[in-house]
Amino acid sequence: MSNLVTIKDIARALNISVSTVSRALRDTHDVSQETKNKVEAMASALHYKPNFNAMGLANGKSHNIGIVLPFITNYYFSTVITGIQEAAYNNGYNIVLYVTNDSPEREFAIINNLSIANLDGLLISTCCKTGDHLQPLLNNRIPIVFFDRIIENLETSKVVQDDYNGAFQATSHLIEQGYTKIAHIAGPRNLPLTEKRLAGYMDALKKHCLPFRNEWIISSGFSQECGEYDTVQLLALSKNVRPNAIFAVNDRKAVGAAIAVKKRGILIGKEIGIIGFTNDPISSLVTPSISTIAEPAFDIGFISCELLLKHLTKKQTPFQEIILPASLIVRQSTQRT
Repeated sequence: MSNLVTIKDIARALNISVSTVSRALRDTHDVSQETKNKVEAMASALHYKPNFNAMGLANGKSHNIGIVLPFITNYYFSTVITGIQEAAYNNGYNIVLYVTNDSPEREFAIINNLSIANLDGLLISTCCKTGDHLQPLLNNRIPIVFFDRIIENLETSKVVQDDYNGAFQATSHLIEQGYTKIAHIAGPRNLPLTEKRLAGYMDALKKHCLPFRNEWIISSGFSQECGEYDTVQLLALSKNVRPNAIFAVNDRKAVGAAIAVKKRGILIGKEIGIIGFTNDPISSLVTPSISTIAEPAFDIGFISCELLLKHLTKKQTPFQEIILPASLIVRQSTQRT
């Protein structure tokens, strides 16, 4: 026999109608505040839990939010998920994860096979360069909020860190430490995140009147292995053009760069500076520790979820682009002495 408490139990305990309890729990205007307080107190005393499946049938909501993201195993995205989860659960929503493994083909397949009836909205950090695969969802009025990796020409809300100024700050820090030949191991081209960090790097060089060479920019994936491979190519340049500092698009690539440099007996900091972007815990655990730009990952997740919930509850909520500041963390890898 089920021990599940229902609104009928609350109504029986208070000797009021089931419809009054239902309206009180939904905070409708036609129930007095005194009655609402009594219903909420009794619901708490009886440990009442809303039946979201039943509510969904009644109001067309599933109380499920989909999250599409490249990875769940790295620090940044796991922290973003924690922020999303807290905001979702605080508001009575469940989350459903879809992982693309940074594959556009997999992202297309996930989006094309989504069951719209089982999701109220979608949070997405894309690995795609266009949003054609998302247009059917938007046409069906499914709210979408992008975080971290976005598609700029889609009319949706977006929550990101300040990629441009973070990259400008990272490159300027290297310059202030006396490095004059600075390379950039970037992410895949044409992603807004990649392009903004590249622009910040380039503008910092221009501001300080430092030289720039095409060979110093290498675009590839976001993994540690890509960082090591890119750095091997930089170290293979002739001595007169070989860079003496590297700005990596993320900390995983910065760690890969450090591995490549150490394998060749080059002193990190003294002979070649390295700085990353994320503040992944690994950047403080390796030796030497790696300077980085810290991203507000938890806040990005929490705010993006709260923004999606606004779109779900207030259909006329205007689209917003929220940019959160990043901050410099100086460690051993950019210390020349």
